[in-house]
Amino acid sequence: MLHQTTKLSMPHNEAENVARELFSAYETGTMVAVPPSERPGFNLNLAYEVEAKLKQLRETEGHRAVGRKVGYANRALWRVLRLETLVWAHMYDDTVHFSDGNTATLSLAHRRSLKVEPEIVFGLKQPLTGEGLDAAAALASTDWLAIGFEIIDCPFPEWKFQPSDFVASFGLHAALVIGERVQVRPDQIPGLVEALPIFKVRVSKNAEFMEAGSGKNSLKSPALCLAELGAAIKRRIPTQPLSAGEIVSSGTLTAGHLTGAGDLWTVELEGLPLPPLTLRLT
Repeated sequence: MLHQTTKLSMPHNEAENVARELFSAYETGTMVAVPPSERPGFNLNLAYEVEAKLKQLRETEGHRAVGRKVGYANRALWRVLRLETLVWAHMYDDTVHFSDGNTATLSLAHRRSLKVEPEIVFGLKQPLTGEGLDAAAALASTDWLAIGFEIIDCPFPEWKFQPSDFVASFGLHAALVIGERVQVRPDQIPGLVEALPIFKVRVSKNAEFMEAGSGKNSLKSPALCLAELGAAIKRRIPTQPLSAGEIVSSGTLTAGHLTGAGDLWTVELEGLPLPPLTLRLT
């Protein structure tokens, strides 16, 4: 494993090396002692090269990318971390799950330190690639929306990482569980534009209230987050735009909460026509 640093800039083939290291950590549940961001020469551009190689490695195993997840959907953090936009990573056919009757049970292998995050999830019916799109334009490209639980897992000690580490480590993505999908009809879009910034969520763990959140926590509106993601991907990787059929997990609505086997999580919504979702981890 690449835990040693040198005074030299990161060589050109280091993206391949880092990808294989993080892929091994992902497959085995081991920790990565030195995040890539602490190694000379590693930056966000290299992180997206690593992310692309991770996708290739997963496809070699027979898995298929089915969508993208968002990170840093908070403009205040962009200033602190010197980001120009949000970041993202792919999700896969074996990590995205649909609930049965708004309840789900999930078992994860090789867990290290899991956290749960409630997020609005979108399914796209057409590509989303325009610059400067508003919430209504983004919603016009969606087929459905749902509430979901994103399960994240960090391979770096003490959950300390930079945006480049996030991108290069699968976006910390372990799983996404999606609740009941509600179709987005054209006549509903004006109401959703108004509701998505202000709806509320309540998250409970084992029947104990944990935290309340709001749509504004996802870039002021999950629909605006979706629009920003489409534009950001198009700018960075024009050949891989956000496409029809993709699933997008649009950023957490609360803080992430530590979890483990046996926990029962529920998220309830107020102000959106989505039923609650319950998830049990085993």
